[in-house]
Parts: sequence; structure tokens; C-alpha cells
Amino acid sequence: MKPAMMLSIGVCGAALLLAAAPPKEVPPAGAQEKIAKALPAEALAKPAKPRKVLVFSRTAGFRHESIATGKLALAELGKKTGAFEAVISDDLALFEPGKIDAFDAILFLSTTQNAFDGASDEKALQDSLMAFVKGGKGFIGIHAATDTFYQWAEYGEMMNGYFDGHPWTADKKVHIDVEAGAEGHPLAEMFGGEPMEFQEEIYQFKNPYDSSEVTMLLRLDPSKSDPVGGMNRQDNDYGVAWARHWGEGRVFYCSLGHNHDMYWNPKILKHYLAGIQWALGDLEAEVK
Repeated sequence: MKPAMMLSIGVCGAALLLAAAPPKEVPPAGAQEKIAKALPAEALAKPAKPRKVLVFSRTAGFRHESIATGKLALAELGKKTGAFEAVISDDLALFEPGKIDAFDAILFLSTTQNAFDGASDEKALQDSLMAFVKGGKGFIGIHAATDTFYQWAEYGEMMNGYFDGHPWTADKKVHIDVEAGAEGHPLAEMFGGEPMEFQEEIYQFKNPYDSSEVTMLLRLDPSKSDPVGGMNRQDNDYGVAWARHWGEGRVFYCSLGHNHDMYWNPKILKHYLAGIQWALGDLEAEVK
């Protein structure tokens, strides 16, 4: 596999490192302005030092059109708040031992299937990423990060489950509740304890999913969402966002992010920021 061509561009003054992409992989018209209006004004916690986050969106399966919008939103989120610098790249070499240490956290933005496919030594990259997180760094997964690495059991355990379909497709109205007891949690307080209703694709999860093993933050209520078929969980446990410790590291996951407008929803952007800053070790929060 030939290495991806790299292109350095500027977005609102932010220098980004992007893998060359098909012409269609660009945010929709008006996205930049909408994101700018929705961004938090400042960081939620003062960074202990300059922080660098690798935003990685390599796919070996379905590729979401909203990845381009997510890249833009995350780059501007870091720049506007000063909480972190987003390095946007799908270069597998950045996961190699030593090179990965340049980052404070890794963010998987809608990766799918074997995102390390084509590497000369996939196992070495897996070991490097796991050592990075367990050694005290951060990992953030957005949307399809749970639709990734099905053959790597430890990854699924770290993420707390794998994608098992999306009964609620992108056009369905969904009702998302703040988890009982999490209303004042630093990773969920931006919602004010109030539910959200919008159209979005929502996942269900299969083993090793266990909501008791993580600090659950957001959960879908199927009784208040559009009726759908294909619901596989007898327990009606449809977690949407959670956080956990993994070794000495910190893992934050949010399944929102299929539809473009999730990336200019002010509360969702602030939720992402809180999860990222906690994963970086700058925002204090009590998490399992």
C-alpha cells in the first residue's frame, strides 16, 4: 500500500496535517461559520502544559462523510480554547514506539474495521497504542471508534464494547438523557441535567459492553425516541457516552457524530472538550 500523500493547509489560521482525500470529503457549505459560532469561548481547565492530540480517522470499512466536518470542528475547538493542538493525520508511522510519545492523547474519529491495515507490523502498532494508554496517556473515541478492531480483543475491552448496528438511523429522532447521578459530573454538566432531542444515528453495542464497568454519562431512551426495528438488547441499555480508566490512562467515548450538525451543536462540542481535557489529564473528574 502506498503511503498517503500529506497536505498541510490552514483552517481559520490552524495548521492541519491532512491525508489527501477525495474531493467530496469536505465539510458542507456553511459548516465553518456554524462551528465558529458554536465553539466554547475557553478551555474548561487550564492545561498543565501545551497539549497535542492526534486526530486519526483511517477507515478500512464504511467512511463517514462527517469526518471532514469533525476534523474541522476538533481543530478549531483546540485552537479557540487553547486546550490542545490537533494534529490531523492518518500516518501509521505516528503510532510507532517513540513517535507516539509526541502526543498527549489519541483521538479516533469514526475509524472503521482494521484501521492499521497495511502496516508492516500491525501487532507492533497495537502494542504501542495500548502501552501509550495504559502508561498514563489519553484515548478519545468518537462515533465509529467502536466499529474498529474487531479482531483485537483488548481494544474492545478498552472501549467497553463493539458496534452492533444502529437501529436509530440518521433521520430518526432520538431522546438522549443525562445519566441519573451524572447531572453535575464535569463531563456532562454542560447539559444541565436536561435531555436532548435531535436526529442522529445511534449505536447499540455488543460484548464486551457493560455499562456497570464505566462511568456512564449519556444514554438513549428508546421509549421516547422514534420507534425502530432491530433492537438487540433485552435490557434496553443503550449507552451513548461514557468514560473509564484503562491502566494508568483515561478513555472517553461518545457515539454522537454521524450527522454533520453534531459538530456545530454547542453542548456537544463542550461535551467533546470536557472529554478531551479529562483524557489529557487537565480536567479533574471522578471516573471509574
